[in-house]
Amino acid sequence: MADLFNPIGEKVEQAVTATNGEAEDDFKPVDEIESLCMNCHENGMTRLLLTKIPYFREIIIMSFNCDHCGFNNNEIQPAGTFQLKGVHYELRLRDMEDFQRQVVKSDTATVNFIELDVEVPAGKGQLTNVEGLLTTIVDDLAFDQEKREKEAPEAAAKIAEIIAKGRKMLAGESFPFRVSVDDPAGNSFIAPDPRDGVGKWEKREYLRTPEQNGALGLADTNTEGLDDTGDIIPDQVYQFPASCPGCLHPCTTNMKMVDIPHFRQVVIMNTTCDDCGYKSNDVKTGGEVPEKGKKVTLKVKTDVDLARDILKSESCALECPELSLSVNPGTLGGRFTTVEGLLTQVRDDLHNQIFEADADEEKTKRKNDSLSDTEASRWNKFFDGLNAAIKGEKEFTIVLTDPLAASYVQSLADNPNFPDEQMTVEEYERTHEEEEDLGLLDMKTEGYENDV
Repeated sequence: MADLFNPIGEKVEQAVTATNGEAEDDFKPVDEIESLCMNCHENGMTRLLLTKIPYFREIIIMSFNCDHCGFNNNEIQPAGTFQLKGVHYELRLRDMEDFQRQVVKSDTATVNFIELDVEVPAGKGQLTNVEGLLTTIVDDLAFDQEKREKEAPEAAAKIAEIIAKGRKMLAGESFPFRVSVDDPAGNSFIAPDPRDGVGKWEKREYLRTPEQNGALGLADTNTEGLDDTGDIIPDQVYQFPASCPGCLHPCTTNMKMVDIPHFRQVVIMNTTCDDCGYKSNDVKTGGEVPEKGKKVTLKVKTDVDLARDILKSESCALECPELSLSVNPGTLGGRFTTVEGLLTQVRDDLHNQIFEADADEEKTKRKNDSLSDTEASRWNKFFDGLNAAIKGEKEFTIVLTDPLAASYVQSLADNPNFPDEQMTVEEYERTHEEEEDLGLLDMKTEGYENDV
């Protein structure tokens, strides 16, 4: 992705290199696709440029031109998906230099020149600057103005005032004034400047309203609706107020029930605090308590095995004998990820506890002052083996022992309901200690009403 979406400056350098014959023969900074012209129904040419806006994100610039009828069209689209929140930008223009501020307007954004009292509704996406936005508005209003003066003179007079005011703004005779871009999808942008003082450039994120989610074709994530039987609806996100365990400020917990194929329904929980940055993710399984526990053993040999889905419930113990790894129940909480993802999380959590945190992605092996050289060497050897397993350089066995049979490993057999040749699944009788730890010995399911 990073190689495809380079900044425009790098794209220009690549184009110059290609022109001079120094690049590979098949390299093209701009992709060209023959496509149908919707004006004359002949074939025209669509050109796509994949680029990255500094301080923003990746976008796709599209240009269509038809040599048969002369029709052309230009627009941009975000390369990603809708963001979690909508975004509102506001810029106060104070001099002519501010007109050159880059603006990304997606097809879901509205633009408002506040002092001009003109709002541009959501429409075609644009990559332009503030001057380009205002010039487009003035030119669009001036179009057919003569015809408007004959048919609706009162409206034409008011529009003429707006046109005159807009042209004064473009000439630099009406500073200061403000422009805002509001995008419920979160994919628009007004470029900041390091020299901006307080009150000149503002960015504000907000939660979308149910109406905005509907306009974007999204399910409302704030709904508390249930189905006809009073149960929560699968794949629908529910939000609950909560308190952050880090700073005790109010935050939101998101919950979603999903179906894992060939297993059961699970509930994914996520808590994020906007004040201190605390994040927590957990997976909880539901349903009745089975009569027996379950032990799943998987031999990991290739990258395909590392990519298997795995659900480790909070009641599950994890072991990897070849890696000298043992994780007690409840240590990681519930996790639904891949084998590689689970081992990576174990490695990162342990590394942060044993060694001092380091910003380098390679994680230098600086020991904690409380560790002896022998202990540090032992931990380094352990992490080397864990890293080799994560990279697929070492075969190992992963064992999930779950007294509630609430954990799962993806099977690659023709019938996914049965384990493949590298897996073994066995049921076992829970020990007295396991039942005591789970509180099953104190659970009364019959005749409990007589105790009230």
